[in-house]
Amino acid sequence: MKKVKVVHIITKLELGGAQQNTLYTVEHLDKNLFDVYLLSGRGGILDDFAKSLVKNSGVKVIFISTLVREINIIKDILAFIEIFELLRKIRPDIIHTHSSKAGIVARWSAFVLNLFSKNKIKIIHTFHGFAFSKFHNFFVRIFYITLEFFTGIISDRLIFVSIDNMNTARKYKIGMVKNYVLIRSGIKIKEFERVSFDNEFKKLKMQNLNLTLKEKVITTIGPFKPQKNLVDFIKMVRFVIDELPDENLIFFIAGDGKQKNLLISLAKKLSVYEKIKFLSWYEDIKGLLAVTDIFVMTSLWEGLPRSAVEALVAGVPVVAYAVDGLNDIIKSGINGYLIEPKDVFNLSKKVILLIRNSDLYNQIKKNTTQTIDKSFDIDYMVLQQQNLYFELTSSKTSKIKN
Repeated sequence: MKKVKVVHIITKLELGGAQQNTLYTVEHLDKNLFDVYLLSGRGGILDDFAKSLVKNSGVKVIFISTLVREINIIKDILAFIEIFELLRKIRPDIIHTHSSKAGIVARWSAFVLNLFSKNKIKIIHTFHGFAFSKFHNFFVRIFYITLEFFTGIISDRLIFVSIDNMNTARKYKIGMVKNYVLIRSGIKIKEFERVSFDNEFKKLKMQNLNLTLKEKVITTIGPFKPQKNLVDFIKMVRFVIDELPDENLIFFIAGDGKQKNLLISLAKKLSVYEKIKFLSWYEDIKGLLAVTDIFVMTSLWEGLPRSAVEALVAGVPVVAYAVDGLNDIIKSGINGYLIEPKDVFNLSKKVILLIRNSDLYNQIKKNTTQTIDKSFDIDYMVLQQQNLYFELTSSKTSKIKN
């Protein structure tokens, strides 16, 4: 059987869920059935890993210097032309785009190429979240909604990682509902399940992080950018310490980015810098979650945050702002708490409640491990995409294994 030629296109390979899942997909698509390409802008922290896929997995990786996150009319036009030319040479059966900029530019490149080609490229886009939210400037929101509305028209399938995001697309009439597909942003469920019951693993990780059994650990994970809103996490630390002065508390922030100096300055201003451990890009997420008592997310918009899914599978209650995909997975009072965005006071109160009430905490902790089903597994995610590609190209369908 002729291989299905698939080109994945993403704006930049930063350290994030969308990027990691895209890399996992191109690495693990069955190479006996698929000829796989990855196109990306340059300068991401995961660029070197992408390059390793050329030798290790047979993925063809191409970097596009003009494909950048920021709006830049000249570079955006050049990126459109470069992607158009690459697609013309590659002649893929499918393009699968990720992230807003690549999703817009590359889908229109494929659409224009289709106008001149007998063999039409099937166009798929995954929304790992939207570039617009109520926290964006009104004109920015309208601009992106309009772009997604018209680009949705030329898309053969629109993949969503959360039901909440799917409902948002329906609200703004982005694409046709019949073309909507739900494919969760996956994680290695079995690996994170072990965290919740492996006490030896936990003890080892506590030693690595210089912890004893006395501390209560509150953790967040994410890049230091406005979307993740880590300013509110630091404000929460101040509230919690004021309310629980006698508790032995430690707060971990795993991540890095442009707002680092801002966050450190705020922590010092609020006199909580000594209570917070800035871990930078901490690679051992399983180990970090093994020592974590409560996971907090202060994001203002999300698709489906992998870190929250990982925390739940690892048996860690999640307290988060009620945005996008978090509404899919967090049930207040069951496996964590959802709080109105920017309500730092009530966010803090729920963290304090879990620290003070051990019976409530233990019940919620028990519930977390029963929250996430196999639809969140990363290998299942790849198989769902694989079958979607077969469906669109009328190829022989691969059976998904339970």
